[in-house]
Amino acid sequence: MSEEIKSQIEDQDEVPAAEAAEAPQEEVPKESRAERKKAAHLEEKLQKLEAEAARQEERYKRVLAEYDNFRKRTQKERETTYQDAQMAAIAGFLPVLDNLERGAAQEDADEGVRLIYKQFQEILGKFQVEPCGAEGEPFDPNFHNAVMHEEGEGSGETVIAQVLQKGYTMKGRLIRAAMVKTTD
Repeated sequence: MSEEIKSQIEDQDEVPAAEAAEAPQEEVPKESRAERKKAAHLEEKLQKLEAEAARQEERYKRVLAEYDNFRKRTQKERETTYQDAQMAAIAGFLPVLDNLERGAAQEDADEGVRLIYKQFQEILGKFQVEPCGAEGEPFDPNFHNAVMHEEGEGSGETVIAQVLQKGYTMKGRLIRAAMVKTTD
């Protein structure tokens, strides 16, 4: 019996050893599958987060570009609004300047009128207001308003024959077009 008992004990010892050897082998694949499943889930979640981060970065860049464009546009509008206001104010004084010019051009004009006319021109010069449209200058419909035309020698180029009313520009922008008589 002792041999029989011994063999049973050995069989019992072998079974737990075999089960112990098999159990980790069975659990390892289960853990591997679970870990792979979890890793795949995490990978999928990571890809979604990366895609969302890329979308957010793109959105951020667009908002930043829109803001930059807005800032530039408002700065330009502010500058042009200020210049437009200056030009409108100066345009209101141009008829006075025309009358001062006519008065100063008279032979019997008072010296005070001439000084006021000169001072007025100096002030306009500080604002970079310049007359446009002089006799002999090529006709430019952007700066000149032709109210009369006479046939000339036929040189092919239309030029200003006479200035009826001076035009003025400020920093290259037209305040008032010159009224002119043209000739070919």
